[in-house]
Amino acid sequence: MLLAGRQPGPSASSYPSLPVNSRAGGGAESPALPGSRTARGGEERRESTGSDDARPSVANRDDVIEGQPFHERLSSELHQSMRNLWRQFGFSRILFKVETCRISESESLAPLAWTSQIQKLSRAPGIFLLDQRRRFSTMTEIETNQRDSELFSPPSNVRGMTKLDRTAFKKTVTIPVLKVRKEIVNKLMRSLKRAALQRPGIKRVIEDPEDEESRLVMLDPYKIFTDGSFERAELSILKQLNVSPQIHKYNLELTYENFKSEEILRAVLPEGQDVTSGFSRVGHIAHLNLRDHQLPFKHLIGQVMIDKNPGITSAVNKINNIDNTYRNFQMEVLSGEENMMTKVRENGYTYEFDFSKVYWNPRLSTEHSRITELLKSGDVLFDVFAGVGPFAIPVAKKNCTVFANDLNPESHKWLLHNCKLNKVDQKVKVFNLDGKDFLQGPVREELMQQLGPLSKERKHSVHIVMNLPAKAIEFLSVFKLLLDGPPCGIELLPIVHCYSFSKDPNPAKDVQQRAGAVLGISLEACSSVHLVRNVAPNKEMLCITFRIPAAVLYKNQTLTLENQDDPPLKRQKTDKVFSEEKTQMASVTSLEMPSPSPH
Repeated sequence: MLLAGRQPGPSASSYPSLPVNSRAGGGAESPALPGSRTARGGEERRESTGSDDARPSVANRDDVIEGQPFHERLSSELHQSMRNLWRQFGFSRILFKVETCRISESESLAPLAWTSQIQKLSRAPGIFLLDQRRRFSTMTEIETNQRDSELFSPPSNVRGMTKLDRTAFKKTVTIPVLKVRKEIVNKLMRSLKRAALQRPGIKRVIEDPEDEESRLVMLDPYKIFTDGSFERAELSILKQLNVSPQIHKYNLELTYENFKSEEILRAVLPEGQDVTSGFSRVGHIAHLNLRDHQLPFKHLIGQVMIDKNPGITSAVNKINNIDNTYRNFQMEVLSGEENMMTKVRENGYTYEFDFSKVYWNPRLSTEHSRITELLKSGDVLFDVFAGVGPFAIPVAKKNCTVFANDLNPESHKWLLHNCKLNKVDQKVKVFNLDGKDFLQGPVREELMQQLGPLSKERKHSVHIVMNLPAKAIEFLSVFKLLLDGPPCGIELLPIVHCYSFSKDPNPAKDVQQRAGAVLGISLEACSSVHLVRNVAPNKEMLCITFRIPAAVLYKNQTLTLENQDDPPLKRQKTDKVFSEEKTQMASVTSLEMPSPSPH
């Protein structure tokens, strides 16, 4: 039903609309706007006389308040008009914390001169609409907390649902609409983007059931309460197009398709519990990490994620930690198809793999790009735990030489496949070894050549990436006395990027100390720590970067860090996407790295 906020006569016209629920003990009524007296759980007080016809209306207030002197009624009207005018300038919100527009109606027989002054005061935009000398009206009061919490929330009877029933999410709400001529709709909508309703599956413009030449523009009830809620520029456009800013009310039926996933889950899960609305997307797969209190609703959650995210056809939940040899994890299909073969695009490169058998984390996209940018054409990369190639392939595309390794046979298979898929198979040498064997074998052999007697003529850098946060620091011990012969120049020593988790209050210092303890040296003066991401509350993922000191890397060396003249390297900055607290933590603890010095 569409009700005019301002009508030329005492009775409001109505438009046919979807049926609305009837209240207990009364006839069918249109739901009130969010925050109205009805929406707030209360109605105007009316004396019960046995029938609806016998109840005095608000507009007939003179009959209700019998015996009230005429001057008191007129004074009340003047006071209400001044109060509404005061609200127009926003002062009442500050002084009285009022955030409402109140109805004021009267049929008092004020002298024409006095009533004229009341009308002038009433014409301030955004206060209330005046259509007759004896009738003032506007849309009902709107309270912020009521609007936010109830209008677009699913029905309360879905609370506790564990098997998704889409039909249970039907709900009728009342929203403001604007009546316009159909030939100007397109031109008008370009200027009403702020005010127009934006909800999933709801058209912003619908046909007027009473006038074929008109259309109804759905407005956002959080922003538009009265014609005074329009911004100045919007009112100007309405005036130019000869559109009345008069607000009408329209009964809109919402269904499951019109609610967002977060709104659905918040309505279903127990009150006060965390709501899962986010997930990691891996191609057509939504990867969730559900908490214990969410497990009874896991199948419903999975189906909602599929329904509300185009392209998602399968939802899975991790049921154990990544602590096995191959870095994959057991997962449960919550809803949708069980096909785990997927294709993803990251930083312009394509990767294909079986998500159930390899490790892939889309949250590391920025980190993959950061490391890639550190290398230049001609550099050498050793990727100790390469996975399906998110470091190796972009670096190879920069015309670098890449040695990529992974112990997992499935990762090794898909690494080879993705190298061919991205046309870098001639630049990447792929291995299927334990990380320790890879470092002591192919890496050692290549370093002996790269850092040999002719290394002074070499201008490219050597980087070693160790992305196994749970255990990578333990593998640093392999670098101790790894090479024979005279040491190369300091500027040619390999640069290590080693990843680790930390739950320490000072995670950067913690990682430096643990890495240094494995190498038998102090890294606090010659390393940089980069905050990668927050994994869980009080758990960070970090990357420590440093040049391997010659005293560690070469046998029969007596050099110590104290007598090396390592020139400082450029400090590495943390990503701006992290909070100020974490950025400050990382930057305070990040230290200088050595950089090449001219010879």
